[in-house]
Amino acid sequence: MILGIDVGGTHTDAVLVENYQVRKKAKVLTDNSNIMASLLAASQNISLQENLKNIKRIVLSTTISTNAIVQNKIDRVGMVLLSGPGLSPATLKSSTDSFYVSGYINHRGIEIKPVIEQEIKDTGEYFRNENIQKIGIVGKFSTRNPQQELSVAKILRNNNRQFSLGHRLSGHLNFPRRIATAYLNAAIDRIYNDFVREVGLFLREIGANIPVYILKADGGTILIDQSISYPVQTIHSGPAASIMGVLATTAIKEDAVALDIGGTTTDISVFADGAPLLEASGVTINGNKTLIRGLYTKSIGVGGDSIICIKNGEILVGPLRDGPAAAFGGTYPTLTDAIIVLGMAALGNPQKAIAAIQPLAAQLKTDIISLSQSILDKAIAVITSNVRKVLSAINNQPVYTIHELLEGKTIRPQSVYVVGGPAAAMAPSVARSLGYPYHIPEHSEVTNALGAALARTTAEVTVLADTEKEVLTISEEGIFRKIPHTFSSAQAIEAGKEALKQRVLRMGASIDDLEMEVTEVQEFNMIREFYTTGKNIRAKIQIKPGLISACNIG
Repeated sequence: MILGIDVGGTHTDAVLVENYQVRKKAKVLTDNSNIMASLLAASQNISLQENLKNIKRIVLSTTISTNAIVQNKIDRVGMVLLSGPGLSPATLKSSTDSFYVSGYINHRGIEIKPVIEQEIKDTGEYFRNENIQKIGIVGKFSTRNPQQELSVAKILRNNNRQFSLGHRLSGHLNFPRRIATAYLNAAIDRIYNDFVREVGLFLREIGANIPVYILKADGGTILIDQSISYPVQTIHSGPAASIMGVLATTAIKEDAVALDIGGTTTDISVFADGAPLLEASGVTINGNKTLIRGLYTKSIGVGGDSIICIKNGEILVGPLRDGPAAAFGGTYPTLTDAIIVLGMAALGNPQKAIAAIQPLAAQLKTDIISLSQSILDKAIAVITSNVRKVLSAINNQPVYTIHELLEGKTIRPQSVYVVGGPAAAMAPSVARSLGYPYHIPEHSEVTNALGAALARTTAEVTVLADTEKEVLTISEEGIFRKIPHTFSSAQAIEAGKEALKQRVLRMGASIDDLEMEVTEVQEFNMIREFYTTGKNIRAKIQIKPGLISACNIG
């Protein structure tokens, strides 16, 4: 059996899966001040009278990392940047805690300018005086040679500091994105590790020794202990779980839109010929463009618990949320209260929902039914308007799915899949507004937990081979070794596959789920004085995102 748990900002959902069928499911309110209690409540609701020894793994998805970044509840980070020539620091996103220091590795991985130890020590003294314990270190071409990043970390190291090194977070070349990735990784380190400790307390409380995984932005899992050094990979974990849940519960083959209408947000995702779209360059969060591979999703501030207010005679739905709906004891009227007043959901205390909506109706000189319908219409208008914007943006750029680049593809949705608590109430109107039919998948109220439970472990590596220097680099794994001058692209791919295999097995992958694919391979001759002196080879290999082997829900 597999226990899947989604820790959302409003609810914590859980499913127990046996033989790839949902055996039990549960939904409880999330206590953000005591995540362990939420995990315990959700799991106890479905594991009563179950033998915990039969649970083979626990998989979590969470909005902890995403919410911390979006709400700016992150730690102060000191950044040490080895930028070298060619890019003005003024063009890079930085703060007063960012230091551009000497030291430069060129695009071939050759040290051109060394690190100055005293300069790094002076920077460390600033961090000490400002009590900055989270440090990001990024060199422009550190993926070709990580030595300077490692040297800076060694000079700055003390017992309290935590380091995020750019070359270990991604093998891709993009200095600004790698800066943002290292910064966010450091900024959420403490918050994410607190979450991991809560999970550890939960395991001790239930007295189980079960491997625990966390869902990443690309829809793949990683052992939670392995994720501690890479918390930034868990941004967009919740939306990724929703997408994987739709894959698990439908036989989707067409172009489609999926909506996960939660308590706080609605997450919009898109499928091309049945395959989820991928952020090819890396996900963007709160204006930060990262190198974290992730499924394409857009979150908007409309959910069941979105506060309803009237401003200048206009009805506003969200983006603010402050606790549950009034029908569940909350303070403010919400979208859920309007749905209850309309009789579209038998939830909570209808009288409390009516009492919350009534003052707004009086303010607009209308009845509560008409106002509730207007609230629902406004929420649907906001959602469908954003769906159209998402489709327009996607169709103005190359379309990447989890499997491939679709050259010249234009997304023309044939249907909309709606999941989440308000799905049944909102799906018909959303579909009418968009102009195509809707589907509400089975177990739609716990789709995220199900998607997390059934996702396979994923990872990628970038292989760089310089046959002139006779050096092979796989920066994500810290591999930097000699190769013969005759080294070929085929050998580079094989080296990458072996490194990727070892990486994902450490991350907790099953040997049956190692579906590898080469996503890029390039080979260039290097010429000096009219003679070929070697080759520069680059290859990227990934484990395809998808569901664990033999998965067949329906």
